[in-house]
Amino acid sequence: MISLFKFFSALPLWLVHGVGWGLGWLVFVSSGVYRKRFLANAHQAGMNGRQWRGAVGESGKLVAELPRLWLGRPVPVFWDGASYVDEALAAGRGVVFLTPHLGCFEITAQAYAQRYGQQKQAMTVLFRPPRQPWLRAVVTSARARPGLQTAPTTLAGVKQMIKALKQGQSLGLLPDQVPPLGLGVWVPFFGRDAYTMTLSARLAQQTGATVLLAWGERLPWGRGFRVHVQRLAEALPEDATQAALVINRAMEDLICRCPQQYLWGYARYKQPRQDL
Repeated sequence: MISLFKFFSALPLWLVHGVGWGLGWLVFVSSGVYRKRFLANAHQAGMNGRQWRGAVGESGKLVAELPRLWLGRPVPVFWDGASYVDEALAAGRGVVFLTPHLGCFEITAQAYAQRYGQQKQAMTVLFRPPRQPWLRAVVTSARARPGLQTAPTTLAGVKQMIKALKQGQSLGLLPDQVPPLGLGVWVPFFGRDAYTMTLSARLAQQTGATVLLAWGERLPWGRGFRVHVQRLAEALPEDATQAALVINRAMEDLICRCPQQYLWGYARYKQPRQDL
Protein backbone atom coordinates (compact mmCIF):
# COMPACT_ATOMS: atom_id res chain seq x y z
CA MET A 1 0.00 0.00 0.00
CA ILE A 2 2.87 2.38 0.75
CA SER A 3 4.23 1.75 -2.77
CA LEU A 4 0.79 2.62 -4.18
CA PHE A 5 0.74 5.83 -2.12
CA LYS A 6 4.15 6.81 -3.48
CA PHE A 7 3.01 6.08 -7.03
CA PHE A 8 -0.04 8.34 -6.70
CA SER A 9 2.04 11.05 -5.03
CA ALA A 10 4.13 11.43 -8.18
CA LEU A 11 1.17 11.85 -10.56
CA PRO A 12 0.03 15.28 -11.77
CA LEU A 13 -2.91 16.68 -9.84
CA TRP A 14 -5.24 16.69 -12.87
CA LEU A 15 -4.68 12.96 -13.35
CA VAL A 16 -5.12 12.21 -9.65
CA HIS A 17 -8.41 14.08 -9.65
CA GLY A 18 -9.53 12.27 -12.79
CA VAL A 19 -8.91 8.90 -11.16
CA GLY A 20 -10.61 10.12 -7.99
CA TRP A 21 -13.70 11.24 -9.89
CA GLY A 22 -14.09 7.74 -11.32
CA LEU A 23 -13.49 6.20 -7.90
CA GLY A 24 -16.17 8.38 -6.35
CA TRP A 25 -18.78 7.25 -8.84
CA LEU A 26 -17.70 3.62 -8.59
CA VAL A 27 -18.26 3.61 -4.82
CA PHE A 28 -21.55 5.52 -5.16
CA VAL A 29 -22.94 2.99 -7.65
CA SER A 30 -21.61 -0.16 -5.98
CA SER A 31 -22.28 0.59 -2.30
CA GLY A 32 -25.95 0.78 -1.40
CA VAL A 33 -25.26 1.75 2.22
CA TYR A 34 -23.00 4.65 1.21
CA ARG A 35 -25.37 5.82 -1.53
CA LYS A 36 -28.36 5.76 0.81
CA ARG A 37 -26.57 7.84 3.45
CA PHE A 38 -25.20 10.24 0.84
CA LEU A 39 -28.64 10.89 -0.65
CA ALA A 40 -30.36 11.06 2.73
CA ASN A 41 -27.94 13.74 3.97
CA ALA A 42 -28.19 15.74 0.76
CA HIS A 43 -31.99 15.62 0.77
CA GLN A 44 -32.06 16.53 4.48
CA ALA A 45 -30.22 19.72 3.52
CA GLY A 46 -32.72 20.43 0.76
CA MET A 47 -30.26 19.81 -2.09
CA ASN A 48 -31.50 18.86 -5.54
CA GLY A 49 -29.71 16.63 -8.01
CA ARG A 50 -27.88 19.48 -9.70
CA GLN A 51 -26.45 20.54 -6.35
CA TRP A 52 -25.35 17.17 -4.97
CA ARG A 53 -24.39 15.29 -8.15
CA GLY A 54 -20.97 16.89 -8.45
CA ALA A 55 -20.14 15.85 -4.88
CA VAL A 56 -20.09 12.19 -5.93
CA GLY A 57 -16.94 12.65 -7.97
CA GLU A 58 -15.51 15.25 -5.60
CA SER A 59 -15.67 12.75 -2.73
CA GLY A 60 -13.49 10.41 -4.76
CA LYS A 61 -11.05 13.22 -5.50
CA LEU A 62 -10.76 13.82 -1.75
CA VAL A 63 -9.38 10.31 -1.27
CA ALA A 64 -7.24 10.14 -4.40
CA GLU A 65 -5.47 13.46 -3.75
CA LEU A 66 -4.22 12.55 -0.27
CA PRO A 67 -1.03 10.74 -1.41
CA ARG A 68 -0.11 13.76 -3.53
CA LEU A 69 -0.76 16.19 -0.67
CA TRP A 70 1.04 14.07 1.91
CA LEU A 71 4.04 12.85 -0.07
CA GLY A 72 4.22 14.73 -3.36
CA ARG A 73 5.40 18.12 -4.56
CA PRO A 74 3.54 21.25 -3.34
CA VAL A 75 0.38 22.10 -5.27
CA PRO A 76 -0.78 25.60 -6.34
CA VAL A 77 -2.71 27.37 -3.59
CA PHE A 78 -4.56 30.68 -3.86
CA TRP A 79 -6.05 32.71 -1.01
CA ASP A 80 -9.35 34.53 -0.60
CA GLY A 81 -9.59 36.41 2.71
CA ALA A 82 -5.97 36.19 3.87
CA SER A 83 -6.34 39.66 5.39
CA TYR A 84 -8.60 38.18 8.08
CA VAL A 85 -5.78 35.84 9.07
CA ASP A 86 -3.28 38.71 9.15
CA GLU A 87 -5.56 40.73 11.42
CA ALA A 88 -6.26 37.81 13.75
CA LEU A 89 -2.59 36.94 14.14
CA ALA A 90 -1.71 40.58 14.77
CA ALA A 91 -4.19 40.61 17.66
CA GLY A 92 -2.03 37.97 19.35
CA ARG A 93 -4.85 36.07 21.08
CA GLY A 94 -4.64 32.93 18.96
CA VAL A 95 -6.91 31.83 16.12
CA VAL A 96 -9.43 28.97 15.94
CA PHE A 97 -10.06 27.92 12.33
CA LEU A 98 -13.34 26.06 11.81
CA THR A 99 -13.49 23.96 8.64
CA PRO A 100 -16.39 21.68 7.63
CA HIS A 101 -16.02 18.52 5.54
CA LEU A 102 -16.08 20.76 2.51
CA GLY A 103 -13.65 20.69 -0.40
CA CYS A 104 -10.11 19.70 0.59
CA PHE A 105 -9.81 20.26 4.33
CA GLU A 106 -6.29 18.82 4.27
CA ILE A 107 -5.01 21.72 2.18
CA THR A 108 -6.23 24.43 4.56
CA ALA A 109 -3.78 23.41 7.28
CA GLN A 110 -0.95 22.87 4.80
CA ALA A 111 -1.52 26.24 3.17
CA TYR A 112 -1.55 27.98 6.55
CA ALA A 113 1.67 26.24 7.58
CA GLN A 114 3.38 27.28 4.38
CA ARG A 115 2.26 30.91 4.52
CA TYR A 116 2.14 31.64 8.26
CA GLY A 117 3.34 28.66 10.27
CA GLN A 118 7.07 29.31 10.09
CA GLN A 119 7.22 33.09 9.87
CA LYS A 120 4.45 33.92 12.36
CA GLN A 121 2.54 31.34 14.41
CA ALA A 122 2.35 27.56 14.09
CA MET A 123 -0.94 25.69 13.67
CA THR A 124 -2.09 22.67 15.66
CA VAL A 125 -4.73 20.43 14.10
CA LEU A 126 -6.92 17.97 15.98
CA PHE A 127 -7.05 14.53 14.41
CA ARG A 128 -7.77 10.91 15.24
CA PRO A 129 -4.87 8.67 14.07
CA PRO A 130 -5.86 5.89 11.63
CA ARG A 131 -6.21 2.43 13.12
CA GLN A 132 -4.07 0.75 10.43
CA PRO A 133 -0.41 0.84 11.57
CA TRP A 134 1.00 1.42 8.06
CA LEU A 135 -1.40 4.30 7.37
CA ARG A 136 -0.80 5.79 10.82
CA ALA A 137 2.93 5.96 10.06
CA VAL A 138 2.31 7.63 6.69
CA VAL A 139 -0.11 10.21 8.10
CA THR A 140 2.07 11.04 11.10
CA SER A 141 5.18 11.62 8.99
CA ALA A 142 3.27 13.54 6.31
CA ARG A 143 1.68 15.96 8.77
CA ALA A 144 4.88 16.54 10.71
CA ARG A 145 5.99 19.56 8.70
CA PRO A 146 7.37 22.98 9.65
CA GLY A 147 4.67 25.21 11.12
CA LEU A 148 2.15 22.38 11.53
CA GLN A 149 1.61 20.23 14.61
CA THR A 150 -1.00 17.62 15.52
CA ALA A 151 -2.99 16.99 18.69
CA PRO A 152 -4.71 13.66 19.40
CA THR A 153 -8.37 13.40 20.36
CA THR A 154 -7.52 12.91 24.04
CA LEU A 155 -7.47 15.06 27.15
CA ALA A 156 -3.75 15.55 26.59
CA GLY A 157 -4.57 16.83 23.11
CA VAL A 158 -7.07 19.32 24.51
CA LYS A 159 -4.48 20.64 26.96
CA GLN A 160 -2.01 20.93 24.10
CA MET A 161 -4.46 23.06 22.12
CA ILE A 162 -5.24 25.36 25.04
CA LYS A 163 -1.52 25.90 25.57
CA ALA A 164 -1.04 26.67 21.87
CA LEU A 165 -3.82 29.28 21.88
CA LYS A 166 -2.46 30.97 25.00
CA GLN A 167 0.83 31.33 23.13
CA GLY A 168 -0.97 33.11 20.30
CA GLN A 169 -0.86 30.14 17.94
CA SER A 170 -3.63 28.75 15.70
CA LEU A 171 -5.85 25.68 15.81
CA GLY A 172 -7.63 23.79 13.06
CA LEU A 173 -10.87 21.91 13.85
CA LEU A 174 -13.65 20.19 11.90
CA PRO A 175 -16.73 21.21 13.93
CA ASP A 176 -19.09 19.03 11.88
CA GLN A 177 -17.19 15.92 12.99
CA VAL A 178 -19.08 13.80 15.53
CA PRO A 179 -17.21 14.02 18.87
CA PRO A 180 -17.00 11.30 21.54
CA LEU A 181 -19.89 10.96 23.96
CA GLY A 182 -19.84 13.69 26.60
CA LEU A 183 -18.00 16.22 24.45
CA GLY A 184 -20.96 17.48 22.48
CA VAL A 185 -24.62 18.48 22.46
CA TRP A 186 -27.56 17.59 20.25
CA VAL A 187 -28.48 20.58 18.09
CA PRO A 188 -30.01 20.93 14.60
CA PHE A 189 -27.82 20.61 11.53
CA PHE A 190 -29.86 21.24 8.37
CA GLY A 191 -33.02 20.73 10.42
CA ARG A 192 -32.11 17.43 12.07
CA ASP A 193 -30.48 16.99 15.47
CA ALA A 194 -26.80 16.06 15.17
CA TYR A 195 -24.31 15.48 17.96
CA THR A 196 -22.09 18.56 17.74
CA MET A 197 -18.79 19.29 19.44
CA THR A 198 -18.58 22.00 22.08
CA LEU A 199 -14.78 21.99 22.15
CA SER A 200 -14.27 24.63 19.46
CA ALA A 201 -16.43 27.20 21.23
CA ARG A 202 -14.95 26.42 24.66
CA LEU A 203 -11.40 26.84 23.37
CA ALA A 204 -12.21 30.23 21.87
CA GLN A 205 -14.10 31.44 24.93
CA GLN A 206 -11.50 30.31 27.46
CA THR A 207 -8.60 31.95 25.63
CA GLY A 208 -10.21 34.92 23.85
CA ALA A 209 -9.02 33.55 20.50
CA THR A 210 -10.39 34.85 17.21
CA VAL A 211 -12.71 32.45 15.37
CA LEU A 212 -12.37 32.23 11.59
CA LEU A 213 -14.11 30.01 9.05
CA ALA A 214 -11.95 28.40 6.38
CA TRP A 215 -12.31 25.84 3.63
CA GLY A 216 -10.24 24.69 0.66
CA GLU A 217 -12.01 24.83 -2.70
CA ARG A 218 -10.82 22.22 -5.18
CA LEU A 219 -10.26 24.03 -8.50
CA PRO A 220 -11.23 22.26 -11.75
CA TRP A 221 -8.81 20.45 -14.05
CA GLY A 222 -6.15 20.07 -11.38
CA ARG A 223 -5.34 23.79 -11.22
CA GLY A 224 -4.85 23.61 -7.45
CA PHE A 225 -6.88 24.91 -4.53
CA ARG A 226 -8.31 28.16 -3.23
CA VAL A 227 -8.41 28.68 0.54
CA HIS A 228 -11.41 30.78 1.56
CA VAL A 229 -11.34 32.56 4.93
CA GLN A 230 -14.04 34.67 6.57
CA ARG A 231 -15.13 35.86 10.00
CA LEU A 232 -17.75 34.13 12.08
CA ALA A 233 -20.87 36.23 11.49
CA GLU A 234 -22.36 35.74 14.98
CA ALA A 235 -20.71 36.09 18.39
CA LEU A 236 -20.50 32.83 20.32
CA PRO A 237 -22.93 32.72 23.28
CA GLU A 238 -21.63 31.49 26.62
CA ASP A 239 -24.21 28.71 26.69
CA ALA A 240 -22.66 25.58 25.11
CA THR A 241 -25.79 24.51 23.28
CA GLN A 242 -26.42 27.94 21.79
CA ALA A 243 -22.77 28.26 20.79
CA ALA A 244 -22.90 24.91 18.99
CA LEU A 245 -26.04 26.06 17.21
CA VAL A 246 -24.27 29.22 15.99
CA ILE A 247 -21.38 27.15 14.67
CA ASN A 248 -23.72 24.71 12.91
CA ARG A 249 -25.46 27.63 11.19
CA ALA A 250 -22.08 28.91 10.04
CA MET A 251 -21.16 25.50 8.65
CA GLU A 252 -24.50 25.25 6.85
CA ASP A 253 -23.86 28.62 5.22
CA LEU A 254 -20.45 27.54 3.92
CA ILE A 255 -21.81 24.23 2.62
CA CYS A 256 -24.70 25.91 0.81
CA ARG A 257 -22.21 28.09 -1.07
CA CYS A 258 -20.60 25.02 -2.64
CA PRO A 259 -22.68 21.88 -2.02
CA GLN A 260 -20.91 20.19 -4.95
CA GLN A 261 -17.83 19.77 -2.76
CA TYR A 262 -19.37 18.73 0.56
CA LEU A 263 -18.77 15.21 1.86
CA TRP A 264 -22.43 14.19 1.89
CA GLY A 265 -21.46 10.57 2.53
CA TYR A 266 -20.11 11.41 6.00
CA ALA A 267 -22.21 9.89 8.81
CA ARG A 268 -23.06 13.26 10.35
CA TYR A 269 -26.09 12.01 12.28
CA LYS A 270 -24.54 8.91 13.84
CA GLN A 271 -24.49 8.18 17.55
CA PRO A 272 -21.30 9.33 19.31
CA ARG A 273 -18.73 6.74 20.33
CA GLN A 274 -18.09 6.03 24.01
CA ASP A 275 -14.31 6.55 24.11
CA LEU A 276 -12.40 9.86 23.92
